[in-house]
Amino acid sequence: MTEFKTIDDILDYAIEGEQKAADLYAGLAARSRNREIQEVFEQFSKEELGHKKKLESIKGGGVVAVSEKKIQDLKIGDYLVEVDTSRGDLTYQESLIVAMKEEKAAFRLYSDLASRTDHPTLKEIFLMLAQEEAKHKLRFEIEYDDYILKEN
Repeated sequence: MTEFKTIDDILDYAIEGEQKAADLYAGLAARSRNREIQEVFEQFSKEELGHKKKLESIKGGGVVAVSEKKIQDLKIGDYLVEVDTSRGDLTYQESLIVAMKEEKAAFRLYSDLASRTDHPTLKEIFLMLAQEEAKHKLRFEIEYDDYILKEN
């Protein structure tokens, strides 16, 4: 597990993670042959960049806002097999699986970090980040349910 010495270390780590996620979704968009699917992943990439800006704002002294609303987990991604991302021809279904698993891993990381600290500000930041990742996972699960499961 990564060691953090300051709140800025945590925020830098989270900012880097949001950039990686944005890059992942931009890459999935670029690899897709379907324009509609490209647009879906381009939108997710933009949202990740928006979260990066939010974290940069917090780092600059902005307020941490953690919603009390519980994010639903459909658990669809929990039962799907891993996808080989080295291939250049991922299907939309495979791309959604990759996205769900990435968001779940990020959610777990931030939840674990929140449970390991007694520092109130750190706990709030981790919980806010975990919640953002849970929202992303839910959106991918809904997309998967709407476009993959309902078609089969």
